[in-house]
Amino acid sequence: MQENRISYNLENWLPTTRKEVLARGWDELDVILISGDAYVDHPSFGIAVIGRLLESMNLKVAIIPQPNWRDDLRDFKKLGKPRLFFGVSSGNMDSMVNHYTANKRLRSDDAFTPGGKAGYRPDYATVVYSNILKNLFPDVPIILGGVEASLRRLAHYDYWSDQLKPSILIDSKADILVFGMAEKTLKEIVTLLEKGIPLSSLRNIRQTAFFTDKSNIPTVQKFIDKELNSFNDCLQDKTKYALNFKEIEEESNKYESNVRLIQQTGEKVVIVNPSHSPLSEKEMDAIYDLPFTRLPHPKYNKKDTIPAYEMIRHSITLHRGCFGGCSFCTISAHQGKFISSRSEKSILKEVDNLTQMHDFKGYISDLGGPSANMYQMKGIDLEICKKCKRPSCIFPSICNNLNTNPEQLTGIYRKANQHPKVKKSFIGSGIRYDLFLHKMNESTYQIYADELIRNHISGRLKVAPEHTSSDVLKVMRKPDFKQFSEFMQLFEKINKKLGLNQQLIPYFISSHPGCTDMDMAQLAIETKKLDFKLEQVQDFTPTPMTLATVMYYSGINPYTMKKVPVAKTKDEKLSQRKFFFWYKQEFKKEIVNEFKKAGKSELIDQLFGISAYSRTSIKTKKKR
Repeated sequence: MQENRISYNLENWLPTTRKEVLARGWDELDVILISGDAYVDHPSFGIAVIGRLLESMNLKVAIIPQPNWRDDLRDFKKLGKPRLFFGVSSGNMDSMVNHYTANKRLRSDDAFTPGGKAGYRPDYATVVYSNILKNLFPDVPIILGGVEASLRRLAHYDYWSDQLKPSILIDSKADILVFGMAEKTLKEIVTLLEKGIPLSSLRNIRQTAFFTDKSNIPTVQKFIDKELNSFNDCLQDKTKYALNFKEIEEESNKYESNVRLIQQTGEKVVIVNPSHSPLSEKEMDAIYDLPFTRLPHPKYNKKDTIPAYEMIRHSITLHRGCFGGCSFCTISAHQGKFISSRSEKSILKEVDNLTQMHDFKGYISDLGGPSANMYQMKGIDLEICKKCKRPSCIFPSICNNLNTNPEQLTGIYRKANQHPKVKKSFIGSGIRYDLFLHKMNESTYQIYADELIRNHISGRLKVAPEHTSSDVLKVMRKPDFKQFSEFMQLFEKINKKLGLNQQLIPYFISSHPGCTDMDMAQLAIETKKLDFKLEQVQDFTPTPMTLATVMYYSGINPYTMKKVPVAKTKDEKLSQRKFFFWYKQEFKKEIVNEFKKAGKSELIDQLFGISAYSRTSIKTKKKR
C-alpha cells in the first residue's frame, strides 16, 4: 500500500472531487483534465505537468483520473462544466499498447493503476472519453493531448483492429488536438481563450491539429500547404499510405517548419499545423520548477502502490527528445528529434528536493531521459540543423555537425553523487553506446564511460543492440552489432580494472520488418557465443506513426520503395520468437527441423553442437 507516514494537505494537489474543489472556495473550474492514469503529481506523468502548467497561469484546474465509463457516468458529471475546456488524454501510454501484448492477448495488469490492476480504462480511451463528454456537454470544447492522440493525429494503421483508421479527431469529435510535448502550445491557446477568442477560431496555432469541411479550409499566410494522399486513397493503395509517412516524418523532425499537412477524410479535411521549435533551457527549467509534490494523490493512500510510480518516484529527467530515429520507436514522433535539456542548476535543485522526500533512502534510481546520454547534445552549427531532413542524427553514421561531448553530463553525474544525502545515483534509462565509442581516443569520452560504469550502475546496465543481423539493423536504423561487441569489451575491461562483476542486459526484438527466421537463427548463434541467455526480449508491436509499422502494414520501405519481408501471423511471430529460447528443450527439435528444411544443417552444429544433437537424436529413437 501507499505509505502514509506523514500528514497530507489536500490543497498541495490539484483537486479531483467536488469536495476538494469547494474546499478551495471555487464555485467554477476553468479546465477539467481527464486521464486514463491514476493521478500522480510527478513530472514524469503528463497530466500532472499539464495541470501544473495551467495552474501556473492562474487557472482553476481539476483532474478526473480513470473515470468509470461503464456506469451512469457520474465521474464525468461530478465537477460540472469547465469555463474554458475539457482536456482529454489516455494517459502516459497508448491505451491499446497498455492493454494488449504483441500477440493481441489481453494483459492482466496496468502499471498506471493502484495495485497494477487492469480494467480501469477503456480500449481507445481518448475516443471513448471524448465522445462521452461531447454527449454530456456538447457546448464545451474538448482538447485532446497525450501520446495516444499525438501519434494518431493523421490516418494510421491500428494493429489491434488490423485496420487503417482516420485521424483520431474524426472518431473522437474533439475540437482540437495538441500533439507532442504541448506546453508552449497550450499556453498560447489559453492566452487567446482568456482574451475571448473562441477555440473554434484558433486555426493557426503551431503544434495543433483540427478537422473541418473540405469547403471551409482556412487560409494561413505564414504556412505552406502540403496535401497528403487522402484517407480513402490510402485505404485503396497501401503504397500511398507509405508515401505519406515519409512526408509526415520529415516535417515532424524539422527544427523549424512552416508546412501545414492536409489530409482529406471523406467529406472532412484534417489539418496538422507545423510544430514549434524545441523548448529552450529556460522553458524546460520553468516546467520542472512547477510545485510537484512528487507523490500520488492522497486518495490512493489506503490503496496498493502504483507500479509506474514506484519505478520513477526517485528518478530525475534531464532532457526530452531523441535523435536516434529508430524505426520502431515513437519517441521522436512525440517528443521530437531535437534535444531539450534542463540546466545543471535546475537538475541539482531537483536532486536536493528529492533527498528531502520522506521515503528517500539515499539512492536516485535514474538520472536520464528517453536515451540517457543525449543530454545537451545538439548541432554545432544550428543553421545546418534547421535545413536538415535526416530522421536520425546518428544513423547511418553520426552527423559531423552533432556535438556528442558528454563532459556536462559527466559533471551532473558527479555532482549528484556528491550531495551529502545521496549514496548513489543510477542510470536506469537505456544508453546509446555509439555516442561515445566513436571517440574513445578522446579523454572526455573515456572519462564518461569510466564514470558511468564505475559509479552509476546497480550491478546491471541496460543497452539495446536490438538485433545481430546487419540487414535487420539497417531497417531498424540501429548501429551494427560490431559496436555492441566493442562496448562489451570496454565494459569488461573497466569492470576488471575496478574489480567489479557487473552485467550487461541487452534488449532484442523479434519479428521486426526485414527480419526472417534465419536472421533470428543467427541472433541465437551470435548471442550464444557471447554466453547470453536472453532476458529482455520482445516481439515487435506495430504502434501508430513509426516507420516499422508502416513497413509492417504496407510491406514497403517508404524511403526506398522496396519490399520488406514481414512476419504477420501469430505462427510466423512465434516461429521467430522461439530462437530467443533455443536452449529450451521444447524448441530444439523444431529448430533442428527448420534448419534441415532450409538446407542449413551447418547451423545445427553452431547452435547445439554435433554431439548435443546426436544425443537428442538417440534419445528420440529410443523413445520410439
